[in-house]
Amino acid sequence: MIVLVFVALVLVAHLYLWHRMVRSATRPGRARKVLTWGLVGLVLLVVATFVGTRMELGNWLAWPGYLWVALMFYLVVFLLVLEVPRAVASVLIRRRERRTVAAEEPVPVMASPVPAVAAVSVPPAAEPPMSRRLFLGRTTAVVAGVGALGTVGYGVSRALGDPVLEPVRVTLPKLDPRLNGLRFAVVSDIHLGPLTGIGHTERIVRMINGLRPDVVAIVGDLVDGSVAQLGALARPLKSLESRYGAYFVTGNHEYYTQNGPQEWVEELDQLGVRSLRNERVEITHQGAVLDLAGVNDLNGEAMGDGPDFGKALGGREPGRSTVLLAHQPVQVEQAAGFGVDLQLSGHTHGGQIMPFNLVVGLQQPVVSGLATIDGVQVYVTRGAGFWGPPVRVGAPPEITMLELRS
Repeated sequence: MIVLVFVALVLVAHLYLWHRMVRSATRPGRARKVLTWGLVGLVLLVVATFVGTRMELGNWLAWPGYLWVALMFYLVVFLLVLEVPRAVASVLIRRRERRTVAAEEPVPVMASPVPAVAAVSVPPAAEPPMSRRLFLGRTTAVVAGVGALGTVGYGVSRALGDPVLEPVRVTLPKLDPRLNGLRFAVVSDIHLGPLTGIGHTERIVRMINGLRPDVVAIVGDLVDGSVAQLGALARPLKSLESRYGAYFVTGNHEYYTQNGPQEWVEELDQLGVRSLRNERVEITHQGAVLDLAGVNDLNGEAMGDGPDFGKALGGREPGRSTVLLAHQPVQVEQAAGFGVDLQLSGHTHGGQIMPFNLVVGLQQPVVSGLATIDGVQVYVTRGAGFWGPPVRVGAPPEITMLELRS
C-alpha cells in the first residue's frame, strides 16, 4: 500500500512538472518530445532507486536518484509558490491580448482593381516571435529551476558537513544530587548506507569523543543495509570513548534490512556498543544510581520484536530516576505509564527537508528539541545523518551533549 501511494505521488509530481516546465515552456516539436521522455526516464530512475537501495541492489543509482528526488520536490514547491503571481500575470496577458485584437480589427474598404504584377518568390516564413504566454511559462520554469538548484545545493552542503553540537541541560526533579552533571552524548539516525563513506562514521566518533561524555546513547536508525554491505562503515564505532559505555536501541530502519536487526546487535557487541533490547542497566555515578533503559522500535512488532515497556521498566527501585532510549518520540505515550523521567529519541530528522517538519508534526508529538509530553520530558535529536536525498534544509545534522541537572 505504501509503495503504491509513493509511486502515485511520484507520478503526480512529474505530471505537474511536465505541465509547468515542458508544456508551458516549449512549443510543440522536438524539444518538447525530448524533455517529455526525459521526465519519463526520471520517473523510472526514482522508482529504481528506492527499490534498488531497499533490496541492496543498484546502489550506484543512489546519488543521481536521490538528488533528483530532492530537486523534484523543491521544483514542485517553488512552482506551487509561483502559481499565484503566474495566475495574476496570465490575467493581465489575456486582457492585453483582447485590447490588442480589438485595436487591430480591419476596417472594410471598397475593392479596387489591382494591376497584374510579375510573380515573385516568397521567402520561407521565419519562426514566430515568442508569445507572452510562452515567455511567462519559460520565466516561471527558470525561476523555479534556479530556486530549486540553489536550495538543494545548500542542503547538500549541510547534510554532508559537520553535525551541529547542541548543548542541552535537562532538570529532573527526582534526580539524586550526586548524579548532577551526568553527561550523555546523544546521536541518532546516522544512517550508514550507500551514500555515506567511512569518513561519516569517523567524524561522528571523533566529535563524540571530543565531548568526553559519561554515556553515549545511539538512538536507532544506525544503518540502511546489512552487515555484509556496511560492516566496514561501522567499525570506527569501536573507538567510541565514554566513562560508562555506549548503548544502542533499534530504529525502524534496522527492521528494513534483509537480515533484520539481530546481526547488527551482534556486530555492535563486537564493537563495544551494547544494545538495550527491552532491558535496562544501572549507571552508577559518584555513589548514586540511574536506571538507563531501552526499548525496541515500534516497527519490530510485525516481526515479533516490538517494544516491551514492562520488561524494560518494570520492577525498578522506587524513587530512582530513569532515562529511556526509544527511537520514536511517540513511544512516550506508553513510557508515561511507567514513571520515566526523560526519554531520548530521534527518528524525525527535525523534518530534514523543509517543509516536511510540518508533516512530521502530524505523526510525532515532538519534531526536535525538548518538550514535556504526558508528564515525561522528551528530547528529540535531529540526527547526525540523512535518509534518502543527501539534503538537509532547515534541520542541520546534530550531535547532542545532554547534561542532567538535579
